[in-house]
Amino acid sequence: MSHQNLSVARFRRIVVKVGSSLLVDAEQGRVRAGWLASLVSDIAGRHRDRCDIMVVSSGAIALGRSMLRLPSGALRLEDSQAAAAVGQIALARTWSEALSGHGITAGQILVTLQDTDNDRLAARVATMTSADLLVLLSDVDGLYDAPPDRAGSRHLPVVERITPQIEAMAGAAGSEHARGGMATKIEAGKIATTAGTHMVIASGRIDNPLAAIDRGARATWFVTPANPVTSRK
Repeated sequence: MSHQNLSVARFRRIVVKVGSSLLVDAEQGRVRAGWLASLVSDIAGRHRDRCDIMVVSSGAIALGRSMLRLPSGALRLEDSQAAAAVGQIALARTWSEALSGHGITAGQILVTLQDTDNDRLAARVATMTSADLLVLLSDVDGLYDAPPDRAGSRHLPVVERITPQIEAMAGAAGSEHARGGMATKIEAGKIATTAGTHMVIASGRIDNPLAAIDRGARATWFVTPANPVTSRK
């Protein structure tokens, strides 16, 4: 596969996973509205190009926690459940209002898998819906062969096969504060690519993150030969 074919704009059905730390300002306890608007602008652009878009969004507990004024630190199970119940309503409204500004009507699908985290959940949603691309927006801009802040660490732009060596890199490159880190993203990559879905890990710490990928922003693509990337018509 030609690496120059790797751009978000070339895919027809995309799942975008958005983590809580990207969507919600933890200190302020509210949605990062400016960043969300930029992402939704990217989504609207793909939608106008007749691309199917699904979003796997975290943030319900973070929003509910703020609304219920729960203390910082680890939450008891019942407090997490209460925060999720309250925050889910706010989260759905947030996405609906943001998308409606572009004339897009949002629908919601609730999926729960007890044995998985949000990265793997997004991968399973992508495979169940026959998506050809999964975008994991992250605190980091892809996979490195060592912790990204270590001198001499090397960024990998493309992973054509997830080998034990790649998995070892993921263990060494876990710089995210969110639950899961890079290792679960590699697990998501295995789920997605095995089922014929390409995956890209890219930074969500910038505005218009989907457009940035297509402009050449640093990212790591996990490709699958089961679904060759071709030019869209």
